Amino acid sequence: MRLHILGICGTFMGGIAALAREAGHEVTGSDLNVYPPMSEQLTRLGIGLTSGYDAGQLEQDFEQLIVGNALTRGVPVIEAMLNRGLDYCSGPEWLSEHILGGRTVIAVAGTHGKTTTAGMVAHILEQAGLQPGFLIGGVPGNFEFSARLGQGQCFVVEADEYDCAFFDKRAKFLHYRPRVAILNNLEYDHADIYPDIASIRRQFHHLIRTIPSEGRLIVNAADSELAATLAMGVYTPTLGFGAAGVAGAKLTMQALSADASAFSVWRDGKHQGDVRWSLFGEHNALNALAAMAACEAVGVDLAQAMHSLSSFENAKRRLEVRAQAHGVTLWDDFAHHPSAYRATLAALRQRVGATARVIAIVEPRSATQRRGVHQAELADALTIADRVLVLEPPQLGWSLTQALAPLGSRASVCTSLEAIIEQLWDERQPSDHWLVMSNGGFGGLHERLIARLQNT
Repeated sequence: MRLHILGICGTFMGGIAALAREAGHEVTGSDLNVYPPMSEQLTRLGIGLTSGYDAGQLEQDFEQLIVGNALTRGVPVIEAMLNRGLDYCSGPEWLSEHILGGRTVIAVAGTHGKTTTAGMVAHILEQAGLQPGFLIGGVPGNFEFSARLGQGQCFVVEADEYDCAFFDKRAKFLHYRPRVAILNNLEYDHADIYPDIASIRRQFHHLIRTIPSEGRLIVNAADSELAATLAMGVYTPTLGFGAAGVAGAKLTMQALSADASAFSVWRDGKHQGDVRWSLFGEHNALNALAAMAACEAVGVDLAQAMHSLSSFENAKRRLEVRAQAHGVTLWDDFAHHPSAYRATLAALRQRVGATARVIAIVEPRSATQRRGVHQAELADALTIADRVLVLEPPQLGWSLTQALAPLGSRASVCTSLEAIIEQLWDERQPSDHWLVMSNGGFGGLHERLIARLQNT
């Protein structure tokens, strides 16, 4: 079948493209801007790319169009598609109908940690010889591509609560019908499509309603919003996970090092073993508990799962070191929500110690951030940093300066990348740690900082 994917460079749609190509379909696609890292993956797969959404790209004889959720009515290619009566569907719908049928689906859901946790699940299953298929919202460190069909029964999917397409406003994960589901956490996000936390909670409840009674639900026992969601109805055996001492957690962890790069695993108060790995931060140890529980639900021994994590490599942009020069370490993280800022900064502080300077460089890029939904939480989320530089987007509509006022002189609002770069350079000190947090490209800030550090 000849497929054309609109919005192909998004991490989810790029994964759909990889699966379709591996399944034997002829695949092309377009995006408003053809950009890495997904464009590089698609090029390696031999998938033809078109820049832009003009109607002319439909002159080819495609049998089906797969439409990403970034496209709306009024876009030329969408109007042409509808006017010509072409066959179209959303990415989640195509995944459900063509890939997931007959598979044991393991869905990883939650506001934070989906990519990391899904990558762990896929790696553990691979190490156990189960050859899973997967679709993950980033290229996992232990695999070449972000998606593959796999030869085994299990399929791991990063289960996003964002909507599917302009014609299907349900959460993506409602298409997946998992047998095993992880619920890592639940916070208010995606303010462009959800009016409040209750509306997101309802979508998670709908997901829970699709999990069979012989399946498994794995839930962060410390999350009050997830507790409220479970109170709406649970139909599947549930396992709670959390840090030591968390009420309702049967699978728990306890850090063995200050940065949680080593931690012990306990079940019902009985020691199961220890994990020593390349990741750090308590949030990642909790992600690991969830991943191990999911793999155990499909037959992987817990001891084997713990051993597999010692060779786990995280996806790009998850507390990744991008450069080290002039005594400065440049870190990159995908964080785009106050809770994620807080967890990432706490993990980095635990790693580098109390005396090293940590400078947070933030781009409030997400729809939720730009609407100012979490502005009251911003300063507290960044308080661990010694210095905070925040890029102010044009026409923001709320005052970053006011939101950051509790941080006093530690915080600066910058109106350009040049201002950020110059402030960092003028204030740099040996052993600084510069942490860039954004869910986008930050206008090429990472590359410009790397060039400045390495060429000066």
